[in-house]
Order: sequence, then C-alpha cells, then structure tokens
Amino acid sequence: MHVTAKDGTRLYAETAGDRGDPILFIHEFGGNYDAWEPQLNAFARTNQCVTYAARGYAPSDIPMDVDSYSQAIAASDAVDVLDGLGIEKAHVVGLSMGGFTALHVGLSYPERALSLTVAGAGYGSEKGHEDYFRTVSMKVAENFEDDPVAFSAIYALGASRVQFQNKDPRGWKAFADRLSRHSAVGAPNTMRGVQARRPPFWQLEDKLKSMAVPTLVMVGDEDDHCLQPGLYLKRVLPAAGLAILPKTGHTLNLEEPALFNLLLADFFRQVGAGSWGTRDPRADPEQVMRTK
Repeated sequence: MHVTAKDGTRLYAETAGDRGDPILFIHEFGGNYDAWEPQLNAFARTNQCVTYAARGYAPSDIPMDVDSYSQAIAASDAVDVLDGLGIEKAHVVGLSMGGFTALHVGLSYPERALSLTVAGAGYGSEKGHEDYFRTVSMKVAENFEDDPVAFSAIYALGASRVQFQNKDPRGWKAFADRLSRHSAVGAPNTMRGVQARRPPFWQLEDKLKSMAVPTLVMVGDEDDHCLQPGLYLKRVLPAAGLAILPKTGHTLNLEEPALFNLLLADFFRQVGAGSWGTRDPRADPEQVMRTK
C-alpha cells in the first residue's frame, strides 16, 4: 500500500501483525523496506509491525529535485506513514540513516514515539571528520548516479560490511543485490540531500539533553565511525542505554538478527513496564568526583 506525505510524495508501506504496540522500522541508505524481514518475522507475532520505503527508494516515489530530500523531511515522512496507517504512537526503530531519522522523530515529534532504537547511526558525527564525511558522501552520490549496479559491488564491501559477508555470505548477497537496485536518481539525491546535509549529533546537544524518550542505542564494535557517536548519545540522552555488539559491523539487524531481536524485545518489555527511566543521578561520574 501507499501513504501520502505532506508534500504529496507517495511512500510505499507494508504491515505485519495486528496486535500489540506498533513498531515502525526505518531502513538504512543501503537497504529498503524489505531489509527488516528478520524483525517482521519475529515481532509480527506480538506487535503491529510497519516498514516502508523512504522517498527515493522504489516502490515509493523518487522526487527528481534534491531539495525534496532532507533530514527534517525524512522525520516528517516517518510520522506521515504513522498517520496514513492511523497509528498514534509507535516504537521507532532505525538503522544507520534510519537511526538518524528515528532520533529526529524523537526530537521533533516525541509525542509519537513510545521509544526509539538508534542502531548503527553516527557516521559523519565524529568531531573533526565532518568535511571528510561530506566529501565522501558527494563522491558516493556521483558513483551511484553513474552506475548503481557497478558501484553497489564496491559499497557492499566497505570496512563495516565485510563482517556480514564473512558471517553470512547468503544474507550478505541478498543485501548486495538489494543495494544494486538503488535508483540512479533516488540514491544520489538521498546522499546529497539527507546524508551530506544532516547535522552531526554534537550540534544538537542541547536538544538531545532535553529529549526524554526511552532510547536504545546499538552499535557494532567494528563499525568504527559509529562507536564514538554511540558513546556520545549514551552520555547526552537522559534515557539512553547502549548495546555494543561484539565482532559486528554496520548491518546490525541482518548481520546479528537473533541478538538484535533479543535486545529489542527486552527493551520493549522494559519500556512497557515503565522501568526504562532516566539515568540515576548517583551514577553521574562527575557527581562521584565532587563528593571526594
């Protein structure tokens, strides 16, 4: 089915399950709506699950104008999907680009989120690496524009993707095949309009410190450009927990689906029970130092 965003862009969405708290899954740049199958298969037994293709990803519309893509628009699209399905609040789960979107849903639309899961997010948020990230993003956009199929073979073998290939060649091949179907218009526009322009986490610090939506941050220990940003989110978000998956790269939900699902299920359980609160002030290391 399709829902319509505020600017008229049609977004393709699928649902699975019809009971329990809704869960909205938001895919990464290298994925699409169908990259969440291990999660839908597990959570549709107990929850209403929703996944959708971001604008620029077929079968959603692919706007030709790069200004139709931005981080703010991505967050608004996520809420428009919920609106189109008549869902008031949901657990919002995002990977990488989708993790940024989940976080921005919490910042801009906290009343719509039961919780946030920010997985594998942070690339471009390391201080001192912003210009490098923007330069790489623009080059990636050019390469996808020139030949999505050829460049996807290179992109799929990035430093934080080979862990997936080594563990699960069949699953990695499905990921690489999905990547090769990226649009020569949508992928570059997404990279230029969303990825290259989004603010790094540290520029949002004041907003992050005041955002109290329960948040689970997940990162692989071999996803180097996301490790420090993950630790940063743990420090500044009042109600954040951090899970670091060992010997794991960037594609967390597909590379380690059983562990990913286990962590999600326990997180949802604690949120539902009201036991995932803000950090106890006594656990503040600065507080400890002041008492000595």
